[in-house]
This record gives sequence, structure tokens and C-alpha cells, in this order.
Amino acid sequence: MSAIHSIPFLYTISGFAVGLLVGMTGVDGGAPMTPILILLFGIHPAAAVGTDLLHAAATKSAGSWVHGYNSAINWRVVRRLATGSVPTTVVTIAAMSVLDINGAAGRNVINGALTAALIATALVLLFRDRIIARFAVRLTSFAPKQVAALTVIVGGVLGTMVSLSSVGAGAIGVTCLLLLYPRLPAVKVVGSDIAHAVPLTLAAGIGHWLLGSVDFAVFGLLILGSVPGILLGSHAAVRLPEPALRVVLAATLLVVAAKLSVGLLASPSNVVAVESGGRH
Repeated sequence: MSAIHSIPFLYTISGFAVGLLVGMTGVDGGAPMTPILILLFGIHPAAAVGTDLLHAAATKSAGSWVHGYNSAINWRVVRRLATGSVPTTVVTIAAMSVLDINGAAGRNVINGALTAALIATALVLLFRDRIIARFAVRLTSFAPKQVAALTVIVGGVLGTMVSLSSVGAGAIGVTCLLLLYPRLPAVKVVGSDIAHAVPLTLAAGIGHWLLGSVDFAVFGLLILGSVPGILLGSHAAVRLPEPALRVVLAATLLVVAAKLSVGLLASPSNVVAVESGGRH
């Protein structure tokens, strides 16, 4: 682990910063938080994902309360997303139980999934407006039943992504909802996405806990900062512009993804594979 792993208040500061960002934009807390735990604090990727999932369940519960109080949640959309995400989360966790996720193989799988999820999130943050402009017209011609079915499918994809990487339920989920529900106010899109993330991250977090990949000491320190952060950010969500913030965050995620991919290529298991391949 990193030397700063032993400085508890840094976890709390990180939690506050990420909670503030989640509340303001609806972006994944896992997008910045999981890489922070891996790269800054030196935590094993499996433990980083599992810890962040339970952390996200707690913080987004607080954020959901604020958005619900402000009548900024469409519960029908939340139910549709959860209908797809919770079952795929259970299936993904069951598949991960076959692997030793706390070992080298698990490190590579999670780092690979996290790298891909970060790149996808960054691209969505950068090109959200273009994506919506390109596909929104086509989707408006869909019948209500088709929209409902697509929402369930989106939930299913998010369930797998989040279970593997703790990333995906924010920026990607929000963009999909903007496409599927163009008449839904943006604040309700963010609120509904945050509300859906509660059962999704809770189910995935419990799964990781059962697999032994949750650090409860770190979890507690993150919560001390993130709950106040997301409450403040949720109150400010309708007051602060986010385009510049999205660009900065996307650039940061791309840099982090590049660093993770370099670490993945340089991991001991890959070195062994290259060496063994060279002997044949």
C-alpha cells in the first residue's frame, strides 16, 4: 500500500470531494473514487471496487433523499432500471466468485474493466451533447413499451459494469436516460439515476463483501466526508453550470485510465506470461 494509506483524514477529504461532484453532476462516484483508492492509496483493485460500492450505496442514499424531497425522482424509471440491473449484478458477482478476485487474476480483470469503464465515461462526458443530438430523434419514435424494454436493458448493462468496476451508473446512465426520456427534466434525470444507483451499488457491494473484498475501515472514513459532500452538491445541482466541470473530469479520467492500463500491462502475471511465451 501507499505511504499515505496511514493518513486517515485524506480518505475523508477524498470522500467529501467525490460526494460533492456526485451531487452536482450525477456522475459516478466510482469514476474518480475507485482510481483514487487504487493509485493514490495503493489499495488492491478488488477491495477498492467493493469498498467504493458500499460507500456509493450510502452516499447516494443521502443524495436520493435530497432529490426525493425536491420531487426530482421519477420512480417508474428507477424501477425499470433496477429490474435490469439487480439480476445482472447477482449474476456478475456469482461469476466473480469463481475467480480469486483478491489475487493477481482478479486484479487484472478489475483493472481491465475499470479502464474500459473510465474511457467510456470520459467519452460520454465529452460528447454527451453530440450523442444526444445524433440519436434523440430516432428514439423519440419508439413506442412506450420499447422505451420501457430498453430501460431495463440499460439497467442490465449497468449492473454488469458497476459490479466489475464500480463505474457506469452515473454519466453513462444519465446519458441513456436523456436519450430515452427527452421530455424528463434534467434535474429529474440526475435524481432518478442517483436513486437507481442505491439498490444497484448496495447489491453489488454486499456481493463484494461476501467475497471478502471490502475494507470497512476505509469505508467509514470515506463516509465521514462523502455524505456532507453529496448533500451539499445535491442542493447546488440546480444552481451550478457543469460543462466545464465535465471537460476537466473527462480529461482526468482519461489520464487515470491510461495509468491503469500501463499498470495492467506491467502486472506480474502479464510479465510471467510474456516470459513463458518467449521460451516456446
